[in-house]
Amino acid sequence: MYHSRMNHRVIAISGSSGLIGSALVHALSREGHVIKHLVRHAARDETEVSWDPQRGEIDATRLTGVDAVINLAGEKLDQRWTDDAKQRIRESRVKGTALIARTIATLTPKPRVMLSGSAIGIYGDRGDDVLTESSTLGDDFLASVCKEWESATQPASDAGIRVVHSRTGIVLAKDRGALPKLVMPFRFGVGGRLGSGEQWMSWVALTDVVGAMRHALTDDSMSGPMNLVAPNAVRNEEMTQALSHELHRPALLPVPRVAIKILLGEMADAAVLAGQRFEPRALRDAHYVFALPTLEQALAAIL
Repeated sequence: MYHSRMNHRVIAISGSSGLIGSALVHALSREGHVIKHLVRHAARDETEVSWDPQRGEIDATRLTGVDAVINLAGEKLDQRWTDDAKQRIRESRVKGTALIARTIATLTPKPRVMLSGSAIGIYGDRGDDVLTESSTLGDDFLASVCKEWESATQPASDAGIRVVHSRTGIVLAKDRGALPKLVMPFRFGVGGRLGSGEQWMSWVALTDVVGAMRHALTDDSMSGPMNLVAPNAVRNEEMTQALSHELHRPALLPVPRVAIKILLGEMADAAVLAGQRFEPRALRDAHYVFALPTLEQALAAIL
C-alpha cells in the first residue's frame, strides 16, 4: 500500500495490455501520469512508441523525456513448453528487454528507473526452503530464462539507471491470470488439491502487484531483485481449502500428479507442482505495506 502521490511523470510501459500492465496503466493514469505504450504497429499518436523486438527496432525519439520505463512484455508461460514455445518464451523476454535497455542507455536525459519483469521461477523447485532475494538461483528452463531476462537489463544499469527486477509470484485477480483457472473446477463441484497438495504457492493479489511496483518506481533505495509475493505463502492444500470455503464448494477430487504432467508436460514440474516459498524481504526493507497480506483477505476481496 502506498500513501504518497508521486509527481506527475512520463512512464513508458511494454506489455501494457497484459494483466499487470493494464492494471498499472489504469492506476498510474488515474493519478495523472503520462503513459507511453510500446506497441507493435506504427504509432498512432504521442501516447504510443512503435517497436519490434524480433527485428531489434524501436522509435527512440518517442522515448526522449521519459522518466521511468516498466518492461512487462513476454510470451505467456501458461502453455505446453514445446521447443518452439520455449524459444518464443526466451526470445520474447530477452530480446525485448535488451532492446529497451540499450535504447534508454543512449537517451539524454536518461530515465531515472527501469522496472523490469521477472518471475519467482528463477529460483527453481526448492521444496520447503524459505527463499529471499539473496537465495541461490535454479538451473531449469524457467530459471535460465529468468536469469537471461534479468541480465539483459545490464546496459541500463551500466548507464547509471536504477534497475529493479520484479520477481513476481502467482498473481491473483478476478477475471484474468491464475485465479479463474483455480476457481473453475470448484464452480463445477470438482475442485481439489493438485498432486500431493504439499507444494508451496507464493501468491500475490493484483492490488499489491500494482502497489509494490509503484513503490519501487518511487523509492530510490530499491534496486536489483524484488520478490513480488505476499508475505504469507501457503501450501496448495491450504489454497484449495481456502477456495472451497470462499466459494462454498466442496474440495473432494484431487488431481493426480501424473495427470497434471500428461496435460502440461515440462511446465507441470516447473510451475504447477514445484515448491516455492518466498519472503518479500526487499519490499519489507523498503517499508512497503501489503494491502492484502493473507490469502483469506485476498480471496474475500477478489471473489
